[in-house]
Amino acid sequence: MPGLNEMLADIRALVECESPSADLAAVGRSAEVVARVGTALLGVAPERIVLDGRAHLRWRLGAGPSRVLLLGHHDTVWPIGSLADHPCAVEDGVLRGPGCFDMKAGLVMAFHAAAGLDGVTLLVTGDEELGSPSSRDLIEEEARATAAALVLEASADGGALKTERKGISLYEVGVVGRAAHAGLEPERGVNSTVELSHQVLAVSALADGPAGTTVTPTAARAGTTTNTVPAAGSFAVDVRARTQAEQDRVDRAIRALPPVLADARIEVTGGPNRPPLEAAASAALYERVCRIAAGLGLPEPSSAAVGGGSDGNLTAGVGTPTLDGLGAVGGGAHAADEHVLVDELPGRTALLRALVEELLADSTNPLAGSGAARP
Repeated sequence: MPGLNEMLADIRALVECESPSADLAAVGRSAEVVARVGTALLGVAPERIVLDGRAHLRWRLGAGPSRVLLLGHHDTVWPIGSLADHPCAVEDGVLRGPGCFDMKAGLVMAFHAAAGLDGVTLLVTGDEELGSPSSRDLIEEEARATAAALVLEASADGGALKTERKGISLYEVGVVGRAAHAGLEPERGVNSTVELSHQVLAVSALADGPAGTTVTPTAARAGTTTNTVPAAGSFAVDVRARTQAEQDRVDRAIRALPPVLADARIEVTGGPNRPPLEAAASAALYERVCRIAAGLGLPEPSSAAVGGGSDGNLTAGVGTPTLDGLGAVGGGAHAADEHVLVDELPGRTALLRALVEELLADSTNPLAGSGAARP
């Protein structure tokens, strides 16, 4: 594999092409840079897949069927102009720059690790930070066709691999009441603010701390003027669950919320956005990568369960064994101190390369059936 200086140059090229998810033109420009860097390393150009105006890239390495999916994204949360205040630079062994940790360094690691291999599909999407609205079907289709999905999202604290991710559900709970004059005849109204308050408490009570399930009412609004009984209101709900059973439990409960006030009505929209990446989906791969690390003389990576979602949730959700957090070691994702530890890049990339090689050599596919049940 090319050396560290080459890796740093490739990361800089990606970071210095800003790619906020909501800016289609910027994502398109970024796709061109990612394609150029990837093609130089992999020796073949990618397919450019544009869905809903968003650019995704897919490399299929080798003539035969793919056994391993390497998955990442090139969009970021950073707006155009962020480089002015957060330039891409390396100082005292730390690389900084918007999107370097989440997750442009991980893309470069994937390119360097996959160079010269056959039987690998490398998929780089352009809308992960938005929840993968256009790329979800593409990701799930590719995952179903492979024996393992390796996600190049950045590591957890201390370089830990992400062996569990909570599933995410997003809801809007609407309350419909009836307007009336608040001074002259408030009794003729059905107060949506009061009903909304009851529903916020009911939704909050669905959380289960010991199970790791959080149910969080967030943005809320109701009413129009200060002297009118509010006729309508709504609030958003963010749900995170470690297991499919918990995600399903909360979903059923929110959809069955009964009104408290007479003549009030509840309308629920939204639902599960990403299934959980449960420990069972990653266990065999994590055990394997720890053994490989020992053989390479590298420290055994620790594991972490995290609340944030990634496209690894989607690959695990279709039953493909999935290991996440294989990308850069560092910290500060989405924050001003986003950074990558330079000295960790070579060993981390070598570990990824060895894992992919072993998976490609394993024609018996011992990982089959170790993930979640396929739909």
